[in-house]
Amino acid sequence: MPACTTAYTLLQPNVANRVRIVFPVLGSPAGLPAAATVFAMLLQTVACGDKFALTDQLQGWFEELRRR
Repeated sequence: MPACTTAYTLLQPNVANRVRIVFPVLGSPAGLPAAATVFAMLLQTVACGDKFALTDQLQGWFEELRRR
């Protein structure tokens, strides 16, 4: 759930940052699989023609996940 919440708040950086503070598991190794799964699902949604507004934010999130 926290990973989904983060994904759908990416267009509002202040809210996304607050979600990360409230759910510190997102920054932990335990949260990485959930974040990667949600990222993949949203990327597929974008590829199918939906949620184009998230494209740039998803790219940034991907880079963050990849660094971890």
